[in-house]
Amino acid sequence: MPKTEVILTHNIVGLGAESDQVRVAAGYARNYLFPQRFAIPLTGANKKHIEALRKRRAEREAHEFNTMTELAKGVQKLICTIKVKAGEDGKMFGSVTAGMIADELKHQFDITLDKRKIHLEHPIKALGEHEIELHLHAEVKSTLKVRVESLTPGTAPVEAPAEARSEDGKRARTEKRSYGKRPEAEKAEAAPEEKKSRPAKADKAEKPAKAKAEKKPKAE
Repeated sequence: MPKTEVILTHNIVGLGAESDQVRVAAGYARNYLFPQRFAIPLTGANKKHIEALRKRRAEREAHEFNTMTELAKGVQKLICTIKVKAGEDGKMFGSVTAGMIADELKHQFDITLDKRKIHLEHPIKALGEHEIELHLHAEVKSTLKVRVESLTPGTAPVEAPAEARSEDGKRARTEKRSYGKRPEAEKAEAAPEEKKSRPAKADKAEKPAKAKAEKKPKAE
């Protein structure tokens, strides 16, 4: 396939930016780049435009950097809520993708963001809150909180944090010990009662002995 050299007049992802001289397929240049005015042929007459294109490129990149820096500060304060279908056990039907997050940013906050700037190693497949990394610019990164909620009523509640579970466990064990063991005061009160019951048996045992002693003289 024949190649041709062109001068880019616009930033084209994966190809180059303004003032870059690149080689592309002749058909691609003829049918797409030139008609859309994204590039001009590399000729002596067109080379005089390179300095102007470089200046425009610097201005564009500075504007993008400032815009993305401000956006980075703003999105850190947001919580993007996405509702999905899930079972009663909290298991999601499907997953949340970068495209879905980009759509919700536009819908909820009127923020237009290329989904390629939303860095997801894997689609989100669990309910709850997730922190997503955003690659807004070559020199600007940020994070966005995404809360995934269920559209289905009666889903399993989110598990309590570990610290809360630990405190509940300690409280339950303390209450169990208090119910399972009799207080020392109750033991102390019970002990005298046991001692009082013992002399009563001894008195009963002495009465028959006295009766026998009184009967013996009569027999003589």
